[in-house]
Amino acid sequence: LFEMIVLEGAQAGLSWDTILRKRENYWRAFANFEIDKVARFGGGTVKRLLAEEGIVRNRLKIESAIQNARAVQAIQREFGSFERFLWQFAPIPRQQALVSPKQVPARTADSDRLSKELQKRGLRFVGSTICYAFMQAVGMVNDHLAECFRYTEISSPPRRRGR
Repeated sequence: LFEMIVLEGAQAGLSWDTILRKRENYWRAFANFEIDKVARFGGGTVKRLLAEEGIVRNRLKIESAIQNARAVQAIQREFGSFERFLWQFAPIPRQQALVSPKQVPARTADSDRLSKELQKRGLRFVGSTICYAFMQAVGMVNDHLAECFRYTEISSPPRRRGR
């Protein structure tokens, strides 16, 4: 989940394909997205990451990943896991049964609430549109078109793992 929130933030203003092509570089650059390790990154690491050609070299996005790790640590302490915190914004995966790509929203009331709460807790690059893309990516929302084979495959709620 932490990986996805970082990658969604890195994607802001870029194509998702760009981020997917850089994903393995992000794993290496961000310590396999181990929250505790990323939270300890300091100024020297930021400088090194700004020179890393395999990732998006945007200071604000790099610093937000580190800040977000620290904020997620606080959420984990409060809720027991980042996952438990997130699911309060979509306790049952919504099944949209959409028939046209034009029906897929860019944001929803749930993503608005999630965005506002994440920002309140210190996360950055978590606007409502980014949050909705995150919710799609992690299975909180199933907005595959009803005719898509994946719609049926993922219609049942994902198994929850306590992390």
